[in-house]
Amino acid sequence: MSTKTAQLSFKAIGLLLLTILCFDVMSILVRILSTSYSAQELSAYRNVFGIIPSLALLIWTGELRFKASSFKIENPKLAIGRGVVVAAAQLFFYSALAQLELATVATLGQTNAFFVVILSVLYLSEKVGIWRIAALIIGFAGVIWILRPGSDAFSLVAILPVGAAACYAFAMVSVRKFGSNTSNALLYLYSSIGSIIGAIILAAFTAEFSGVHSWTDAGLILLMSTIGGIGVLLMMIAFRIASPSVLAPFWYFGILTAGLFGWLLFGEAPLDTLFPGVLLIVGAGVLIIWRERKRA
Repeated sequence: MSTKTAQLSFKAIGLLLLTILCFDVMSILVRILSTSYSAQELSAYRNVFGIIPSLALLIWTGELRFKASSFKIENPKLAIGRGVVVAAAQLFFYSALAQLELATVATLGQTNAFFVVILSVLYLSEKVGIWRIAALIIGFAGVIWILRPGSDAFSLVAILPVGAAACYAFAMVSVRKFGSNTSNALLYLYSSIGSIIGAIILAAFTAEFSGVHSWTDAGLILLMSTIGGIGVLLMMIAFRIASPSVLAPFWYFGILTAGLFGWLLFGEAPLDTLFPGVLLIVGAGVLIIWRERKRA
């Protein structure tokens, strides 16, 4: 691996860790708002309001310009389809957050890594080395240790984070189908449009809108939408500059942060169930970093 490739890999890993932080903050806000709003409502609000501040930032940086020629993109159906899949992922994810502990949702969501690697092989014809496979196996062993098969985590509700993980994995891997000349801003715009359409349709057929109850709720919804939009944008950039199978193991760090926030903010006590499995999860990430540096 060249030095440049290694540098891009580490940059992508840093962006992915920021993505995890954004998603954690969004999850906290969803948990707070879910006492008054359905998952379908929150998903629709997230996509409708989330595109506004994100577009403002992209216009300010000059990456997105409102010219007819600027809106042409390769494979527009896939670009919009990614957004629809993300809308389904959000519905699963938000529904799980309303009923399960943050750490439990984060842990079950780590099946994302397997979906990413599988799709990378089937969809991108990518070759996955033995060290990446070993890191995924070690990390997943940690997940199984935390879950302890037979516990309450294995319920119908627990399937929701797994479904979300599969959908998010497709969104991550599919960005590699777009060439480097495709603007991040334009790809994000098309995906956002798809997410808005998908979320509104899902909400229209499965729930009734109750309206925003207060200015405080409006502020929280806007903050949730903004943070979520930034997280998706960072994730998209990360997976465009580095191999999905390189980044996949680092999603395991989301268990640590979700468990910490759940404990501090909601009185959840995940420490007894997180250890010692979490050590395997962290070890998987360290293994990937060590191999990337050695190969550089």
